[in-house]
Amino acid sequence: MTVSAFIAGCAGPTLSPDEVAFFRDARPWGFILFSRNCETPDQIRALTAALRAAADRPDAPILIDQEGGRVQRLGPPQWPAYPAGRRFGEVYARDRRTGLAAARLGARLIAHDLLELGIDVDCLPVLDVPVEGAHDVIGHRAYGVTPEVVSDLGRAAAAGLLEGGVLPVIKHIPGHGRAGVDSHHHLPVVETSRAALETTDFPPFRAAADLPLAMTAHVVYSAIDPDAPATTSKTVIDTVIRGFIGYDGCLMSDDVSMRALSGTIGERTAAALAAGCDLVLHCNGDLAEMTAVAAACRPLEGRARERADRAAAMRRPVESFDVEAARAQFARLTGTPVV
Repeated sequence: MTVSAFIAGCAGPTLSPDEVAFFRDARPWGFILFSRNCETPDQIRALTAALRAAADRPDAPILIDQEGGRVQRLGPPQWPAYPAGRRFGEVYARDRRTGLAAARLGARLIAHDLLELGIDVDCLPVLDVPVEGAHDVIGHRAYGVTPEVVSDLGRAAAAGLLEGGVLPVIKHIPGHGRAGVDSHHHLPVVETSRAALETTDFPPFRAAADLPLAMTAHVVYSAIDPDAPATTSKTVIDTVIRGFIGYDGCLMSDDVSMRALSGTIGERTAAALAAGCDLVLHCNGDLAEMTAVAAACRPLEGRARERADRAAAMRRPVESFDVEAARAQFARLTGTPVV
């Protein structure tokens, strides 16, 4: 079955006839949901079913950003509020085993919430290592400020998601922690030496190189490629992501509608694929933009299809899970009730 190498959003809580027709023809690999798409559990279940039906693929992956803290598309009163990643780092600083258990259990609870809605991919863990003076677009989303802490807790969170039948997406490879501006609005340029990046920024991704999915950083690393951000840099993808880090999983771009990238949406799509991204992510649900992405895209085939299929195959059957007991345990571990 032919599938196109992109992930699409949608405009609202239900699909319009035009969106249904577009998805039927374009056949994206997967979909991503945002707060604008999420109202009630029944509504989200109907939407995820409608997206898969439109693509004629009952197993089409459906993604969401459900980190905790300020980045969670599902929240009270319908769903629990989870702490930001830094909370797990604080627990870890007092007791490593407790911090790891908390990160794993928190992700397992998130997986339970998502899978009940038909969502089976979470854009978590955040493996960026922020540095002093960087923009707070990462900030407390990060587990800590050392590669060891971020690596340890990121692996724990990924394990919790996998146990719950949800695929993790490591982000933002090869590292967004030094960015001085928010890549949603501007292009960050990091002037740090490659040696320093290999010591601090890249190690958490290297420690997670066996995980199924990764999302790129819209960041220029001038010591490696002064002209293009990682998303559209063949040099960064070949020598750092696939090379030094050793990542051979399915690589998706960050959202190509973000202002860090230049050119038309079609040009951004083509550049990301030419650089070595397996999938292009487009998030804002604008149908005209999605049409341009689809036109610039290609069928998902060859190594990219192999990586995507390998990622999808990592979804596990879910064992029985006492949610209320787990929430109580999570509150004890973190001092943060899940309500």
